[in-house]
Amino acid sequence: QVHLVESGGGLVQAGGSLRLSCAASGRTISGSYMGWFRQAPGKEREFVARISWRNGATNYADSVKGRFTISRDNAKNMVSLQMNSLKSEDTAVYYCARSSQWSTYSRLYEYWGQGTQVTVSS
Repeated sequence: QVHLVESGGGLVQAGGSLRLSCAASGRTISGSYMGWFRQAPGKEREFVARISWRNGATNYADSVKGRFTISRDNAKNMVSLQMNSLKSEDTAVYYCARSSQWSTYSRLYEYWGQGTQVTVSS
């Protein structure tokens, strides 16, 4: 079993920054992949970014490319999402998740955190 806990959400003005963190515990995760997803009210959950625990490879949704940065700290079993130049359309509940596959599809992620709210005011 893998346990994921997100933190760092909050309220920020448009153009501001937030840093989300995801602490992972439980089964070894060194060979897996971590992703950030978000879900706005009335919308489907969407992919934001992913990272490989093993080699640090990253990938981003076009909507956040150049503004968001995903990173990992293997020693602390923690994944972070640095969000800059935030826009009102970034408002959502953000989730971290773990997958055994390099994927952008939420259904392929087996473990999920409880989510953290990010609200960007315009």
